[in-house]
Amino acid sequence: MAEGSPGDEQEAQEVGARRMPRWLPKALILAFALFGLFQLADWAAHRLIGLFLVLVVAFFVSLAMEPAVDSLIARGVSRGWATGLVFVALALFVAGFVVALAVLLVQTVDDVVTELPRLVNDLVDWVNRTFHQDFTLDQLREQLTKDADTLTAYAERAADNAWGLSTTILGGLAKLLMVALFSIYLTAGGPALRRSVCSMLPPAKQDEVLRAWDLAIKKTGGYLYSRAVLAVISAVAHGVFLAVLGIPNAIAMGVWFGVVASFVPTVGTYLAGVLPVLVALTIRPLDAVWVILFVVIYQQFQDYILQPRLTARTVDVNPAVALLAVLAGGALLGAVGALLAIPATATVQAFLGAYVKRYEVSEDPRIDRARAKRAKRKP
Repeated sequence: MAEGSPGDEQEAQEVGARRMPRWLPKALILAFALFGLFQLADWAAHRLIGLFLVLVVAFFVSLAMEPAVDSLIARGVSRGWATGLVFVALALFVAGFVVALAVLLVQTVDDVVTELPRLVNDLVDWVNRTFHQDFTLDQLREQLTKDADTLTAYAERAADNAWGLSTTILGGLAKLLMVALFSIYLTAGGPALRRSVCSMLPPAKQDEVLRAWDLAIKKTGGYLYSRAVLAVISAVAHGVFLAVLGIPNAIAMGVWFGVVASFVPTVGTYLAGVLPVLVALTIRPLDAVWVILFVVIYQQFQDYILQPRLTARTVDVNPAVALLAVLAGGALLGAVGALLAIPATATVQAFLGAYVKRYEVSEDPRIDRARAKRAKRKP
């Protein structure tokens, strides 16, 4: 058979069709390598997410402490000593608040346990008088006896989880210590850190980075300042009101309410009001109603009169935007994200306001028509 015949060419084409393409092995190796890198990155991200959160919290704490440190430096104190003094003062305040809170909780639990039989007896008498029933404490005791097995099982589960709770508390304390250490390092080395970051950027971008950094310091410090002022005013107002009602530890209760209501976003007021209400119930149940009414009225005064005046000079964030930021931060990073959501949002808002060009908006035609109608109705 002659060379290059049609039969040989057809056979060669069939062999080539059955052979693996040359690019396929390299593509498979590259795909497996990329998948392996993705798995490695995912594993590392899950292991380092805790450290990342610590660094984020420490960074915002250092931003919040920067104005106080700068004010001491302006008075001739070295940066190291200024950082130490600010963080010692902050640590003393936090420790004092935690100790006062522990004392309040112990006393409140003791009072509630002591007064619980009387409160239950008064509640049963009130239900019988109001709804014309004949409940007795013996019936209640029998019902609790029926649920004894459930309570016992719950107690056993709680005892089994005691070790896990202790581990969680120790882990939280370790993270708190790490946040404090990183915050001190970041605050003390703030100028050096800014120079190090800017050294990796061209001169045209360095001014923008420094300006954004200054905006973050201003807004975060302003947020802390406004919250601190609101906490002081709230503590004084609630402490005086509780003292007028004759609630024990009124000053400590006021401090508790001021700090929690001002620094815990969205639900802080309601959490802070639980403790004074419980204490009031152990003394005169009617006082609990007065406490709830005062908390609601003061919250309206703070939201619509006091807070707008303060945030206009420090952190001006729309309430709806603030609520959305808190919910988004909580969904992403939990309680830490909720706490950092408002200063982060204020920083982004200030940055956009500085760099995003805005234009004048023409008057809404509907508003013009409404004004014309009101003008016609006037005699």
